[in-house]
Amino acid sequence: MQEITNELLQQDRYLLFIYTPFCGTCHLARAMLEKIESVHKETIFYEMNASLHASFMQEQQIESVPCLLIKEGNEVKEKIYVFYSIANIYTYLTDYKPELFVKS
Repeated sequence: MQEITNELLQQDRYLLFIYTPFCGTCHLARAMLEKIESVHKETIFYEMNASLHASFMQEQQIESVPCLLIKEGNEVKEKIYVFYSIANIYTYLTDYKPELFVKS
């Protein structure tokens, strides 16, 4: 995963994993997202330490961590707070990152 920057936050499309360093559930969610990235051999998700971005957390009304914020078309489409499983995350990827599933 790649750390989000202010420049990247201005993009109209991204998948942002929001966490805090001492959150055990965040570590489990991160492991799922890292497994997905390793399978596809590319960076799919950006990450943000919620502790360092209080104004973003307030602006986006993030309720808890971990959170997978999906932005598309310059608007927040989803905020996922429960990761359940890798298969569950893939249901979102098929909708918001369909290019991952196109054979080259």
